[in-house]
Amino acid sequence: MRLNKFFYRVVLLYCFSVLSLTGYAQHEISLKKQLSTQKLINSLFAKGQKPPFSFVYGDVNSSNFINKWKFTKRAVKCDQLNTLKYEVFYTEPSGAMEVRCDVTGYTDFEAVEWVLHFTNKGNANSKNIKNISASDVCFAAKGNEAFTIFTARGSNGTRNDFSPVVIEAATDTLYAFSPVRGRSSDTSAFPFFNIVAGGSKGVMLSVGWTGTWFADFSLTKGKLTSHSGMKNTDLFLYPGESIRTPLVSLMFWEGDDRLDGQNVFRRFILAHHTRQINGKNADAPLCGGFEWGDPAPCNEYGCLTEDMAIAMAKRYKQFGIMPDVFWLDAGWYEGAGGPNFEGKTWYNTVGNWSVDRKRFPDGFKKLSKVIHDMGAKFMVWFEPERVYKGSYLHKTYPQWVLTSPNSNNYLFDLGNKEACDFMCKYIGDFIEENGIDYYRQDFNMGPNGYWDAKDKKDGRKGMSEIRHVEGLYRFWDYLLARFPEMQIDNCASGGRRIDLETTSRSIPLWRTDYSYGEPTGYQNQTYNLSMFIPLNGTGVYSTVPYHWRSSVSSAMVINWENSARSGNVKEMQALVAKYRTIKKYFLEDYYPLSGDGDLTGDEHCLAYQLNKPDDATGYLFAFRRGAAAPGKLTVKLRALSPEKNYKLIDDDNGAEIVKSGKALMEGFEISFDKAPCSKLFRYEAE
Repeated sequence: MRLNKFFYRVVLLYCFSVLSLTGYAQHEISLKKQLSTQKLINSLFAKGQKPPFSFVYGDVNSSNFINKWKFTKRAVKCDQLNTLKYEVFYTEPSGAMEVRCDVTGYTDFEAVEWVLHFTNKGNANSKNIKNISASDVCFAAKGNEAFTIFTARGSNGTRNDFSPVVIEAATDTLYAFSPVRGRSSDTSAFPFFNIVAGGSKGVMLSVGWTGTWFADFSLTKGKLTSHSGMKNTDLFLYPGESIRTPLVSLMFWEGDDRLDGQNVFRRFILAHHTRQINGKNADAPLCGGFEWGDPAPCNEYGCLTEDMAIAMAKRYKQFGIMPDVFWLDAGWYEGAGGPNFEGKTWYNTVGNWSVDRKRFPDGFKKLSKVIHDMGAKFMVWFEPERVYKGSYLHKTYPQWVLTSPNSNNYLFDLGNKEACDFMCKYIGDFIEENGIDYYRQDFNMGPNGYWDAKDKKDGRKGMSEIRHVEGLYRFWDYLLARFPEMQIDNCASGGRRIDLETTSRSIPLWRTDYSYGEPTGYQNQTYNLSMFIPLNGTGVYSTVPYHWRSSVSSAMVINWENSARSGNVKEMQALVAKYRTIKKYFLEDYYPLSGDGDLTGDEHCLAYQLNKPDDATGYLFAFRRGAAAPGKLTVKLRALSPEKNYKLIDDDNGAEIVKSGKALMEGFEISFDKAPCSKLFRYEAE
């Protein structure tokens, strides 16, 4: 595969040193043949076998002693379909340190994942534990097959959020990935990797850690070594104390090319890492808000009142464009209301988690009842981890916030059990008392500096991050258990906390804070994020086909003005109906058709395909941007039956085109009459 200049720049960004090998053999996994899930688990975790993880204990690498520790493996009863569970123990001969590995295998995929737990069973502080690689493996392929790593950028509120990163592994070169500021998909890295050997087989490596994870790759003697885990650990444990590490997942695949692997992974995510409600996957909702901005100094929902919110909700009903969920964002709480709160905004009043009774006299009870009577759900925005200086939480519970001398933003310490218990009950009671169905959590700060400052005082590097991330999972799991039909929307400044653990509990309904409604950026983000995460969404601001099609994903947030002269009710009704037909296809197989290059500019055309293999139907989206020169675009569709004929229906005019699957896969020419312009085709086998 030939890389363009964009990807050479990516390689230079991540390839910051020549690899110096650790001096010991990692656990080797062959990509030459597929194993059953049971055999895969047995090969990874066996007595006398080097495990697929490593750490330094008392300044000695675990490779030098782990096989001398007591090994115990036991099956765990599991009622989940197609799932195997084991507990594997590695215990120090003295009994002082125990490493427990919780292993899960999925028999409907060739997939295995694990989480390490370290427990001090002794009567004194443990030796120091550092350099924990939750996964320490090396992948071997036959012959001299090349390795290519496919991943993505994180989110930073830019046009190229989640854009492709492709690396052709070069010998003795280190490729190091890690996010910035303590959020798992913030700016510089994305914790999902497709490691491809020879183009037709590979492994999807995913990290579940909602903090600062790392993943390093290096190629030596034809084998690709991978280390991943939490980036910064150098700590000891008190007697009886335990910690967990990041979740690591390996899913193996074979196919014609890496897109087959991406689609197997999408199915894996839907089958085993998607929130279940009443035995079915949670459905990514169509959402709608209550207003679209007021005169300054009002911002967000700081000037929204109960009467206005109810009137706006009824407007959706009146116009026949009902969303699944009504979305109340920031600014509803005490202190944030305008227009007469000088200098106070939604941003600098977080930590006041009481409803502004001047604007909502009954709390949200009256509003939520109106919404429920219309057959919809009610979702409310919170940001519990960020506490602003002078807020209720800061003044009332100063012992539970981590402060910084350089910021008025403080961090609510979810790593403190008492604080986490308080937040669980407080938010849970608030949700129940106000008739809230779905919970939206934002996080507009980087926690790294707060964790580091606390660790310096305690002398245990990484402990604050571990405890906070553990607390976050406990908080979310509490809400999901208390409210079995709840969904969590995971925002974090727009898509900056996406990883395997959050994906299992939540959906990023607002995947980026990039310029709201700008179509080129939205196209880019759908194009690559959809290869890894089937469930995600963004806002739609226009009924113009080019803009609307740029916003369509498995979830969507209506931001049309339905109380102004702009817009057209008939167009809104038609697009809501069309969206409900199309959205389910985002959970089928997905094929980007414009390659892996730098597609962020307005000079490019872009296309992608949604294919439903069980009934041979699908959709083709194509975009010609404003600065794109050609009036025609040729795309090669994927996964069709060559001998069948397919009918393509043009969404703009209903015109029908019939072509063979063979012809469509060899090249289908799309004509654009202007720029910018878009085309949408539905296809079906005849």
